[in-house]
Amino acid sequence: MRIQEDILSSVWAKSNRDEAGAVTEWLPLQQHLADTVSVARLLIDHWISPLVSSMVERDLAGDGAAFRAVVCWLAGCHDVGKASPAFSCQVDVLADRMRQRGFPMHSRLSEDPDRRAANHALVGQWAARDWLADEAGFDFAGTAAQWGSVIGSHHGVAPEESQLALVDGSPHLTGSGVWGRIRAELFARVTGEIGGPDVLKNYASMNLSMPTQVLLTAVVIVADWIASNSDLFPLLPISEIALDLSPAAKSERTAAAWDQLNLPPRWVAGPFEGDIDQLFRARFGPVHTVARPVQAAAAMAAAEQPGPGMLIVEAPMGSGKTEAALLAAEVLAYRSGASGVFFALPTQATTDAMYGRVRAWLNRFPVEGKHSLSLAHGKAHLNDQHAGLVRSGRFNGVGSADESVVAHWWLSGRKKAGLASFVVGTIDQVLFAALKSRHVMLRHLGLAGKVVIIDEVHAYDVYMSQYLHRALHWLGAYGVPVVLLSATLPDERRAGLLAAYDSGRGVETGPLGGHPGYPVVCGSGGLSPRPIELTADATDVALDHLADDLDTLVAYLRLHLRAGGCAVVVRNTVGRVQEAAERLMTEFGEDAVTISHSRFLACDRALIDTDLVRRFGPPGSESDRPGFHIVVASQVVEQSLDVDFDLMVSDLAPADLVLQRLGRLHRHTRSRPAGVVNPRCGLVGVEDWSSAPATAVRGSRRVYDEHLLLRSAALLAGRESLRLPDDIAPLVQQAYAEDAVGPAGWQPAMRAAAEAARADSGHRIHRAREFLLGEVGDSDSLVGWMRAGVGDVHDDSPKGAAQVRDGAESLEVLVVQRDADGGLLTPSWIPGGGQQIPLLDAVPFDLAKVIAACALRLPVALSHGGVIDAVIAELERHRFSSFELNPWLKGQLVLPLDIDLRAQLHGYALTYDLRRGLIHERL
Repeated sequence: MRIQEDILSSVWAKSNRDEAGAVTEWLPLQQHLADTVSVARLLIDHWISPLVSSMVERDLAGDGAAFRAVVCWLAGCHDVGKASPAFSCQVDVLADRMRQRGFPMHSRLSEDPDRRAANHALVGQWAARDWLADEAGFDFAGTAAQWGSVIGSHHGVAPEESQLALVDGSPHLTGSGVWGRIRAELFARVTGEIGGPDVLKNYASMNLSMPTQVLLTAVVIVADWIASNSDLFPLLPISEIALDLSPAAKSERTAAAWDQLNLPPRWVAGPFEGDIDQLFRARFGPVHTVARPVQAAAAMAAAEQPGPGMLIVEAPMGSGKTEAALLAAEVLAYRSGASGVFFALPTQATTDAMYGRVRAWLNRFPVEGKHSLSLAHGKAHLNDQHAGLVRSGRFNGVGSADESVVAHWWLSGRKKAGLASFVVGTIDQVLFAALKSRHVMLRHLGLAGKVVIIDEVHAYDVYMSQYLHRALHWLGAYGVPVVLLSATLPDERRAGLLAAYDSGRGVETGPLGGHPGYPVVCGSGGLSPRPIELTADATDVALDHLADDLDTLVAYLRLHLRAGGCAVVVRNTVGRVQEAAERLMTEFGEDAVTISHSRFLACDRALIDTDLVRRFGPPGSESDRPGFHIVVASQVVEQSLDVDFDLMVSDLAPADLVLQRLGRLHRHTRSRPAGVVNPRCGLVGVEDWSSAPATAVRGSRRVYDEHLLLRSAALLAGRESLRLPDDIAPLVQQAYAEDAVGPAGWQPAMRAAAEAARADSGHRIHRAREFLLGEVGDSDSLVGWMRAGVGDVHDDSPKGAAQVRDGAESLEVLVVQRDADGGLLTPSWIPGGGQQIPLLDAVPFDLAKVIAACALRLPVALSHGGVIDAVIAELERHRFSSFELNPWLKGQLVLPLDIDLRAQLHGYALTYDLRRGLIHERL
């Protein structure tokens, strides 16, 4: 029986209230569904990557029309569950209208404790599954359940069978009679939109893979979010009940919204004609004229790979791997249909540095419209480059005239930033794709249409690797081209990465035939390893094994810097950095020593890093390089900075990290003082090099696995030099192999450490799997797919970071200063410092940005598991309503310092020293 239009039009989807709580606007359900279908069509035509659509088409055995039809049907039915008493009862004035048109609804239904459990997504899933089975011939437990699960998951959480059972047993919440007829009418009308029942029945027997279901859900979510934006699709005044759903009216409404949204179109990569030097000059010229060997090898491997797969580029530090990855990405994008690039890096510091390089690369593309670019990490709003692009994009929608990129206003925020065409983000953004978390489907969509580059892939420990392998598994299933970068990888780890990717493709990883050589580009998909011939001559680095005392350190630096030069002393803990720096400032003067570690304010750390690159970076600013200087730093110099020193002293670390540090020694070609003409490194941080075994100092054993430290000591103890890059791969392979290394007298201790490492590794793998997303074939539908998930996560939330990273617990605070009257000021020494902070009214955004840049990580003594709850409780005494009213500051812990930059916290005296960072001492 045909439903009358006035009855159907009374079913509502959205409402809006004024400040007094009165309902002023509403939107009929059929209007919202029509809006969502229209947006879905435009997304398919202009935005969704061909890599995504072709992957779904393979499941549907279609030619392009199938993807469009299925997406539009699901988008048009996603909110059908709102036609239910459980939803409709929420707004009295709109519920009364529906009652007047014959919809039975209990007057006190809104108080039913089960009402929220029967949310409209679940009711929609339940109704769609039944209707598809009864009216379209779909298998109830198969294809109907799969399509229904997409509708049930459109709020970002996959449903459970127990939830569906509750809905099925609650007719007073779902509604029968006219309610069921309304839902059937909506299903039928959307079916008409895609060509009618005969078209729908074409898909009744087509099984949808889990990757397809995930991507369909993500596209529906995006279409729904855009259609739900009332600035784009206005609601109606509450007094207006007439509805114009004519084709002309719908077209005009959609066109106006799409023009206002101004979503940048998908990127289409140009063809690679085979001249790598020409492409290199176009993207990185005019200074660079010829591609380096690693860059040429990566681009040619990308061009020759039989199909979408994974490339692994292994080459020494400073050999041009970043440019190699970007060149390969462009070639892979053209061949695969990918419409963007996601560049993932280990830390926020490396991510910020890469953002500028990727932006410069994009700005050398042929001008064919704007492309969206996002910076994806928890403090992206503090990055001045990105903030400037956001301001341009937010108000103009297109960015500045000389830019090829725009930070689009809609493609912002934690859940949407990854949907931009080009994304530079922390590795967390990739790892979250393997975490059972709300809206994980959007993270998959953000990766599935791009080439994914992951830098420093050797830096991820066994816990993080569980998430990385699972993410690669899903990327393999999507056919996403992946490029991994590393100075070098142990053979076992390389094989594990390849196997993870290939497992998603459903193929066995082919053997590489032993060690593939070094430097090399290798990969999946039948690609033969491509050796790289480096043009630079090999470098011999002298190794000196030094006693771990400060007198020895001072004497060593005096000896080798007698004619001048710039040295770096790398320590494994902040405490050792500060201890060494204090002595060296006494010996050589405060102005001759710079300290860099993680326990500075974020804004101070950024200035220190910028200054280090200015003074010790690539040639070109020689006047800024001092004639004599010593930098004392923690591991921050391993990855994030392109700096070059004449002499190095390093704590013992795992062998691959020692090599990574050596990449900052004689990194660039330049003239050097007489005492440091040849590269030399003093190895410290060992209790006694002559002991059996040579054991790393206690602080290092807290940071690194003792087994790896012992193997590193065994491999380096007897060596007088290292030849780079020749020794890189052999040393790393030995460091991570299971064969015994070192003297016989070391073996009992090394076997015990190896056994402890295996036990610890097993424990960490087990813990990582608690919230690990299942593999592609583990489920038939999205029902139960995210069971026992972690909810909402992001990389600056303790919950999110703790799930994908397994480091020691840490606490971050925002540092402010007390004034003489007990008020608050921004720290006096920083740019924008000394400003009064309101205590009651919301902190203005300009001031909030200054405060947010004053983030400081507390030492382990104040953040380990035994004290962290008590420390948080103390810090929460400093709660200010003005902070809670600003979204950038809400929920953050605050540490007020007095005028002398001191504070007391949980039995420790804290002092912030502008040169030394945070110092903590027991009271």
